[in-house]
Amino acid sequence: MSEVVKLERHDEVGIVTVDSPPVNALSAAVRGGILECIKAAIADPAIKGIVLTCAGRTFIAGADITEFGKPPKAPALNDVLSEIENSPKPVVAAIHGTALGGGLEVALACHFRVAVKEARLGLPEVKLGLLPGAGGTQRLPRAVGPELAVKMIVGGDPIGAAEALQNGLIEEIIEGPASGGEAFVRKLLAEKRPLRRLRDDDSKIAAAKADRSIFTNAVAAMTKKSRGLEAPFAAADAVGYAIDLPFDEGLKKEREGFLKLVASDQSKAQRYAFFAEREAAKIAGVPDGTKSRPVNRVAILGAGTMGGGIAMSFANAGVPVTLIETGEEQLKRGMGIMQKNWEATAARGGIPADAPAKRMALINGVVGIENVGDADLVIEAVFETMAVKKEVFGKLDQYVKPGAVLASNTSYLNIDEIAKSTKRPQDVLGMHFFSPANVMKLCEIVRADKTAPDALVTAVNIARKIAKVPAVVGVCDGFVGNRMLAQRGKQSEKLLFEGALPQQVDAVVTKFGMPMGPFAMGDLAGLDIGWRSRKDRGIKSEIADALCEAGRFGQKTGKGYYKYEAGSRSALPDPEVEKLIDETLARLGRKKRIVSDDEILERMMYPMINEGAKILEEGIAARPSDIDVVWLYGYGWPIYRGGPMFWADSVGLKHIADRLAFYAKETNDPSLEPAPLLKKLAAEGKTFASLAAASKAA
Repeated sequence: MSEVVKLERHDEVGIVTVDSPPVNALSAAVRGGILECIKAAIADPAIKGIVLTCAGRTFIAGADITEFGKPPKAPALNDVLSEIENSPKPVVAAIHGTALGGGLEVALACHFRVAVKEARLGLPEVKLGLLPGAGGTQRLPRAVGPELAVKMIVGGDPIGAAEALQNGLIEEIIEGPASGGEAFVRKLLAEKRPLRRLRDDDSKIAAAKADRSIFTNAVAAMTKKSRGLEAPFAAADAVGYAIDLPFDEGLKKEREGFLKLVASDQSKAQRYAFFAEREAAKIAGVPDGTKSRPVNRVAILGAGTMGGGIAMSFANAGVPVTLIETGEEQLKRGMGIMQKNWEATAARGGIPADAPAKRMALINGVVGIENVGDADLVIEAVFETMAVKKEVFGKLDQYVKPGAVLASNTSYLNIDEIAKSTKRPQDVLGMHFFSPANVMKLCEIVRADKTAPDALVTAVNIARKIAKVPAVVGVCDGFVGNRMLAQRGKQSEKLLFEGALPQQVDAVVTKFGMPMGPFAMGDLAGLDIGWRSRKDRGIKSEIADALCEAGRFGQKTGKGYYKYEAGSRSALPDPEVEKLIDETLARLGRKKRIVSDDEILERMMYPMINEGAKILEEGIAARPSDIDVVWLYGYGWPIYRGGPMFWADSVGLKHIADRLAFYAKETNDPSLEPAPLLKKLAAEGKTFASLAAASKAA
């Protein structure tokens, strides 16, 4: 018998248990074991009913994605499911933990399903650029109806046991998986209940067969946010086959859709992003077995936009927060904004009605830095200047308990400098959250020169606890994300001096898949911030300065690079801006030329990749995939392009290096010269991915 699946007989009930830690993924060994045990249970005349369950912390949590892209191994999952579905004896899936992807498809092939109340059930394949490939798109609509099926398959989010029970996905909620499953089988046998094969039961899809708008409206609602993605639309088509075609034909079309997606560039990029996120949590250069420090309470200095958003992230995860301000007025304003945000989310049904009150109760708003005493982690989110940061960290020394981690939320300042103002530099690091901090998933964790390994591990673990994606980076101006973004900003500005218009540059960037272009982003952030900073440093930027001098600070003044109608955030091209650019160029004696969209795309993206190569050379990021994680989760890089370094490999590093050298010469800009690492990889015909492979092999 199989090593990872076993069959036991409890008089007339056969219990098939999958035991393949950590998540009972559907590897070839698990598939083979289930097939063998189901066949043995069917062949045993003493067994009248079968329970399929799992040992450990979860039911089958999905396919074994390490098998993707490799030659398929027998048995195929569909062969296993046919054996289960065609069993003459009732087969019951008893679910605990999560039944996801292939795991839920196995459960759907069983005649009945039961689950513990904490169980989660879902088909999240769309998040890897795929669709369920083993009947999920055909059986789930028959189990729960097409509307919920579209929500689960096209949206990819799982549902809880209560919702599964209400919609007929499970028969009942049980106490323990094995015992509850066994009791349910005995009940079936006593009642002589007929087997329910979902493939034969069209009752839940009958209404949509008669009125297809039930299905199409559900699809329209779920694909609204799927711009540029292929998988949600292919998944929706597959659910449509369940309504339009006989089961076996629908199954065949689903398989064709799955095979097409699995070979697509988008799915490869999305699967890469999935692994990159997991890889980012592994910290290079930290001794094995380094333990995290306990974090039972967090203190946050500053209740402004960033501090409030960070406080919300901790309260969302159930971590108590002391929120500290310098005055009652600022504190009251910050607390009020958090309350309003949560109430708006509750009104939309995003969180339970009682959640705002519960979460606010976790936040203790106080005035005065001396209130940090009981915090295990202190995060500073005060004004972004070195003098203010150093003053704050100097004061923290007096009040913070020994062993507490001290983090700065700076987006570009030198953490080594900040650490010098305390007597405990080993406890200091950066935790750079992205705005709005309660929504954005990235947290750049900045390892300073003297940061202790356990402080670093603590920051990574707590970031994960509050549902952020941590990426460990080194100290440099702007760390990873903002340092690369600065290169794009420099080129976008130069393009205006050469003849491009803001709307043309932004259109190229959004067509590529970014949520916003650089000029719309500037308007959103406020152009006066950069203007003030330039004046402080004695730097001029003729076009941007002229806009600010004309009182055009962006959305807050109703005009910046674009104009904005009252109360609207829609950026409208403004002939005034074109005139202002023309006048500035005439004054500077610059000639305009036609700038192509191809040139704009190359000059927006390639300098960032070049900077990424420098970041790798300097050891600021440990892996190319860490850079990609920063861009995917902090800057809205389209997931279907995998991140800038992954995308660069797909374009070809030789092409990128050649084009950078060309633009360096054409625009007389030596900063565009290809970085030594990029040149070297291009000359050797290698990729950024080859660096990661080489370091793993070492």
